[in-house]
Amino acid sequence: MPTSPERSLARYTVPAAAVLGLSLALLMPTNERLWDAVNRALPTSPDPRVVVVGIDDASLRDYGRLSGWPPELYGEALRTLDEAGARAVGLDVLLEGVGNSGPALAETFSRPNVVLATAPGEASAVPPEWTPPTGVSALNLGPGGVVRSFQTAYVTEGGRLEPSFARQVAVAAGEPVPLDTRPQPLRAVRAESGGLPVLPFRDVVNGNVRFADLQGKVVLIGLTASGLVGPGLSDVSGRAVPGVLLQARAVSSLLGPPFRWLPLWLTALLCVAAAVGAVLARGLWGFGLALVTLGLAVPLWLVNVLFPGVTVSVAAILGTALVALERWWNLRNLGTRDPLTGLGNRLAFTRAVEHRWPGREGRPLGLLLVDLSGFRKVNEVYGRLAGDEVLRDLAGRIGSHRRRGDVIFRWGPDEFAVLLDNADKHDLALISDAMRGALDTLTYRDVPLSVSFGAATTDSEVRSPEELIEAASRNRYRMKFRREGRE
Repeated sequence: MPTSPERSLARYTVPAAAVLGLSLALLMPTNERLWDAVNRALPTSPDPRVVVVGIDDASLRDYGRLSGWPPELYGEALRTLDEAGARAVGLDVLLEGVGNSGPALAETFSRPNVVLATAPGEASAVPPEWTPPTGVSALNLGPGGVVRSFQTAYVTEGGRLEPSFARQVAVAAGEPVPLDTRPQPLRAVRAESGGLPVLPFRDVVNGNVRFADLQGKVVLIGLTASGLVGPGLSDVSGRAVPGVLLQARAVSSLLGPPFRWLPLWLTALLCVAAAVGAVLARGLWGFGLALVTLGLAVPLWLVNVLFPGVTVSVAAILGTALVALERWWNLRNLGTRDPLTGLGNRLAFTRAVEHRWPGREGRPLGLLLVDLSGFRKVNEVYGRLAGDEVLRDLAGRIGSHRRRGDVIFRWGPDEFAVLLDNADKHDLALISDAMRGALDTLTYRDVPLSVSFGAATTDSEVRSPEELIEAASRNRYRMKFRREGRE
């Protein structure tokens, strides 16, 4: 049964919305910028178990250039931390020229709770007699030196998977962290909370620290001296941050509840649902749906779920765009479309005939006029809704016999026209007989209905569209007169 033009494109827009939503989910499964914004807006407090031992300006004045430090100096710091009862220690300094070391130093550096930082692919730089866990000291550096994310594993140039330094420290602290090359957000830290506690390196070497501040803690040792904190590193807030503090934030993130990504199939399902929902809701409801899905990123972030709110909201906006496209199409065709049956009206018929008329010699045009008798009585007895039902039923029956290339129009209140493509007199007779057989059984309750046909095709005697219409009309009136005469 034909539908009204307002809903006529739903059969196309709904599948199109589903395809667009699915494509968007595949193209934009992550929303780094959204997560950056939420991270800046909702900074967290650092894990109280993490402490940083900073190699500050005072430590450099006391012990000289960092590249000339003997490993024994780090060994003294490790022994102090061991005496204080530190749970795990990460040395975020690339040791250079350590060479052979004595048994005592090897024992100090070879404990399972001591992690050494290495450059990618250079774990072998550690002396062979040292057997501590090692991790790649790397962070995901974005444009402008901004560190937004980190990984628990990195792929080296040789194709090997190496654990990251932060991951190894978290494992040494007793937290089971799987190896994963997928970047995860580096949590921002509240400035008013004072950030991570930092103890001077020289105080740790000299034992001038309270052991209670280190007992059971996860300690990272790294460079914090001004001007030597790395190549312009900053966090998502834009503040310059030493690399060791960023590593400490990564460890702090790994010690807490991990972030969870939505599986791709669920993201795709949500995008399809948002796009199709916007189409079915129609109007501007898609924009409201987009705002809701975008806003969901905030509460889900608080429970450590990375929700691709931008992707899902854009899917809803694309669905609204399809609704707007459908409205534009309906308005464009409003003057040539019958709102009841969804068929073209008389103006559309005129344009179709003018468009096809020049090719009539190669492809003869046929015209079939269908006139319904008894329609007025249906309206009088049962009302206009019943009459509308009869007209839609008649239009559906005519459409069931339409060939490819044929076009049906509502010609008048109770009249229809079928413009037949490539139909000579023989084809016209066959089509008329088939349609007459299908419409002879048309009734509505106790009101008798009858249908009259008029057919004509272009030949040497028909020289204009008006003559084609006139020929079909005369044929219809003759058949109607004969039928009424028999009755």
